[in-house]
Amino acid sequence: MNLESRGLPSAFIASTEFVEAAAAQGRSLGITPASLFVPHPIQDRNDEEMAQLARDAIEQITRLVCSPAAHEL
Repeated sequence: MNLESRGLPSAFIASTEFVEAAAAQGRSLGITPASLFVPHPIQDRNDEEMAQLARDAIEQITRLVCSPAAHEL
């Protein structure tokens, strides 16, 4: 929220375990932040699995931070 208010495109990435918590936090702050949820769990993944998650998500991440509509708070 702070970055967006300063004109810096931003988004957050979390695992699917946090979908409901993120929605609740957004409601409490009065915002709908650009977000991407990747498969859960994260903590048990090795480096290659984490790199693959990033490769699988990179296009969505790019769209999140490059889309003006995603940053209307």
